[in-house]
Amino acid sequence: MGGAAEMRPPAGDAIAEDYRGAVTCRVMATVSDQERADAPGQTHEVFNQAPPFEGVDLYSSNVALVEAVQREGAGWVDGQAREVGVFAGSAEAIELGRLANENVPVLRTHDRFGNRIDEVDYHPAYHRFMERSISHGLHCIPWTEERPGAHAARAATFMTMSQAEGGHGCPISMTYAAVPTLRKQPELAAEWEPRLFSRVYDARHIPPAGKDGVTCGMSFTEKQGGSDLRANTTTARATNRFAIGAGGGGASGEYELTGHKWFCSAPMSDLFLITAVAEEGLSCFLLPRILPDGTRNRFNIQRLKDKLGNRSNASAEIELDGAWAQMVGEPGRGVATVVEMINHTRLDCVLGSASGMRLGVAIATHHCAGRSAFGKPLIEQPLMRNVLADLCVESEAATITAMRLARAYDEAETDEHEALFKRVATAVGKYWTCKRGPAHAAEALECLGGNGYVEESGMPRLYREMPVNSAWEGSGNVMCLDVLRALAKQPSSLDAFFDELELARGAEQRLDSHVQRLKDNLSSFDDIQCRARRIVEDMALALQGSLLVRHGAPAVADAFCASRLGGDGGLEYGTLPAGTDFEAIITRNRVQV
Repeated sequence: MGGAAEMRPPAGDAIAEDYRGAVTCRVMATVSDQERADAPGQTHEVFNQAPPFEGVDLYSSNVALVEAVQREGAGWVDGQAREVGVFAGSAEAIELGRLANENVPVLRTHDRFGNRIDEVDYHPAYHRFMERSISHGLHCIPWTEERPGAHAARAATFMTMSQAEGGHGCPISMTYAAVPTLRKQPELAAEWEPRLFSRVYDARHIPPAGKDGVTCGMSFTEKQGGSDLRANTTTARATNRFAIGAGGGGASGEYELTGHKWFCSAPMSDLFLITAVAEEGLSCFLLPRILPDGTRNRFNIQRLKDKLGNRSNASAEIELDGAWAQMVGEPGRGVATVVEMINHTRLDCVLGSASGMRLGVAIATHHCAGRSAFGKPLIEQPLMRNVLADLCVESEAATITAMRLARAYDEAETDEHEALFKRVATAVGKYWTCKRGPAHAAEALECLGGNGYVEESGMPRLYREMPVNSAWEGSGNVMCLDVLRALAKQPSSLDAFFDELELARGAEQRLDSHVQRLKDNLSSFDDIQCRARRIVEDMALALQGSLLVRHGAPAVADAFCASRLGGDGGLEYGTLPAGTDFEAIITRNRVQV
């Protein structure tokens, strides 16, 4: 084997100077006896470290998001979003995020006397995030603000807060998403909306009717069926226990639910939307954790899930043993009743993945600006610049897509075209953005080298958090099949999707060619399920390309089209073509601390 001399690059090699700079040792000042006495254990000087990533406004520094807020009609939330951004990027929020995830929820099934209580204890840091998010209305802005762009406004603030801590976003998201489903039963909506819309976080273990503010969870899946809700075996039997509503199995009647639910996120929520099989078939029900008479509902928490990420938030298996509930929507129409709740949580999965990408970019560019290797700052190294720019491009594409989707939710109720676009674009966006998230987090982590693999950097938590958005609320295959279902049931939704792409026609040849290939691939439905992932991927890339060409920074749009649409990029991040304006892309996305 050769020695070190044989491993050096040949003279004249382009990287020879950097190599020689890297192996030149810095002469360290000798620590004097007095200095050692003043600071025991100090044997060397600490240098070449990026400053702590804290004290930053995570909203204002996110240029692509700020631009999208204005473009999508939500400029009125700018001041509030900046307030959220300052908190989310503060040293306080960073520490609270660490504490909430290192001190995971603990289940207490019984009290010291042996009485069943089924309570989950969360660390105070988790409650601090819940208080902050609820005080800013992240669970209710679209339902309480009678202004245009309310979903977009909520999306921007939700994405910003999620960068500080993602787990608490689950109950925030479910409470937000429950409203369209609950409104299918007007008398229940009238009863609960004032408390659901409260900006007071109330964690007391008392009947929800006696609380200032409540949160709502959901529990649909069962172990034998997963995403196939029609495989539910939980049963619903009509009752008149509290003589509320029509009773006796009427439209808003009372039922007792019996069965097991494999996933119940945020089991300390006050209310839950749950599916069960009534006489008419699978139906939807509203179930309180504490009954109107102050006693526990027969809602038993069997165990908490030991999850890969999302660890500040409890997820549970529950047993319903004649649990009291009220029907929501039409009997036997459970899937149709819960579909809008599911779609709103899918939107939040896109927001969560875009939020994580943005945080990865912010930390990676910050670290590389403050760290030198091979003779100069990492951020000036050609190959690292390629990696960073590629991560920035992916992050901007995700952000611009998420905000366009949010606008579709704002306009869908009054604009049929937007409703059709929303139907297919939600599934397309959820599939692709959430699929890209884990690899993006892994590459951002690697920009910090070995330090990125250490918990103190915060990157392992980000990496563990990313897969949840792809796996929950419909995995990748479910999303692709949902796109096909939309195209089959509402062919006009595909027309609405292509109408969106058409807005960029003629501005970018690579995009035009990609869209034409997509149309050709959709001209035949032979083996369509087998090809579904590739089709949905091409739809997502076409949508992102169209949005970036129309609204993004020119350097970002060009890099995206060259690498994602033009065949001039590789399979890994950091393979943008030579000639990319790396400086413009990185400068636009870098956070100044």
